[in-house]
Amino acid sequence: MSVTVETLENLERRVTLTLAASDIAGEVNSRLRRLARTVKADGFRPGKVPMSVVTQRYGYSVQYEVMNDRIGQAFANAASEAKLRVAGAPRIEQKSEAAEGTIAFDATFEVYPEVKIGDLAACEITRVSCEVSEAAIDRTVEILRRQRRSFGLRGAADAVAEGDRVTIDFEGKIDGEPFQGGRAEDFQFVVGEGQMLEQFDKAVRGMKVGESKTFPLSFPSDYHGKDVAGKEADFLVTLKKIEAQHLPEVDEAFARSLGIKEASVDGLRADVRKNLDREVRFRVLSRNKAAVMEALVGAAELDLPKALVAEEVERLVEAARADLKQRGVKDADKAPIPGEMFQAQAERRVRLGLVIAELVRSNALQARPEQLQAHIEELSQSYEKPAEVMRWYLGDRKRMAEVEAVVVENNVTTHVLSRAKVLDAVLQFDELMTPAQGQA
Repeated sequence: MSVTVETLENLERRVTLTLAASDIAGEVNSRLRRLARTVKADGFRPGKVPMSVVTQRYGYSVQYEVMNDRIGQAFANAASEAKLRVAGAPRIEQKSEAAEGTIAFDATFEVYPEVKIGDLAACEITRVSCEVSEAAIDRTVEILRRQRRSFGLRGAADAVAEGDRVTIDFEGKIDGEPFQGGRAEDFQFVVGEGQMLEQFDKAVRGMKVGESKTFPLSFPSDYHGKDVAGKEADFLVTLKKIEAQHLPEVDEAFARSLGIKEASVDGLRADVRKNLDREVRFRVLSRNKAAVMEALVGAAELDLPKALVAEEVERLVEAARADLKQRGVKDADKAPIPGEMFQAQAERRVRLGLVIAELVRSNALQARPEQLQAHIEELSQSYEKPAEVMRWYLGDRKRMAEVEAVVVENNVTTHVLSRAKVLDAVLQFDELMTPAQGQA
């Protein structure tokens, strides 16, 4: 079969598909006859419904089905014959003119672009590293202690201090008028842990049970409550209860309560270090991978298939609706989310996906079985029952595909860093663990 491919604009192509009308009619009749063996209709026994009735009821849908099947097969054959890598679904339009006894269609579609990746040696990439310090272990142990703390009532003469848990009634007013969310009874919070605005936190310190205090509070301009953001309120607070926190001692009993196999302080610190090392590895890899991907986007030249971008926009819109649904938003599946807001993100994703695919293809960076196994083993180590987690991954193709995608990206990251101009930077533990502004 000879296929003529017409180049339209950039990646857009068009081919003409010609089908024999007799073949279509023959296939339609064949399917209707098979359908007639099982179709049911009032007044007729199964399998005895006249062909005229079957044709009247199902002829149009069967015709549509046959046409779709034959056009799809004809397009697949034409693309294979012309050695085309089709990006997205083709747009099919019937031609008004065709040779006698035939039906002709124009299939308009896009092809995958040629991806030109610049000299990776010219890319300048900052590669970060980080070490788990003893101070980081100390802070993590303190967090574990706070998670298992208890509270006990203070004496009647005691005043509120840092770390105390207080129970209060409060009422706030703006210009003398109460506002929504500005009043509560028996409200609890721990002083000094950032649960309340700093002005509120400071105002409660030093108070004693039974005391009341009025104080002004300025809401930040970026406060999450838009109705009060940037405004000043007057609050009346009455202190009802003060509880002092009691942290458990870091000893063998504490280590045992955490399920540490070697129930000792050294065993606890070793376990904390192991977990922090694993978290640091993942975060360092994520940072370096993001830097590599950013460099690749800038180093590659290619045209973007509009069809792939449109598909990615639709996926992002559906993901946004799913997120709204998970948050409990009513009729989230019908939410009017404009695709334009995801256009830039979709274009970047498609561009990056095509660049990665080209790098993988041209440099044999596919995920190897032993890499998949090692990655799953590492993921499973952060769970209580690693063997069950491994079976959970290995038993599902979709999850394994996600693992494969991560390993491939890791391979690409290693490949690019081995060729690019790399600037090494050491991050402090806190800097690594705190997401940068705008970073998810």
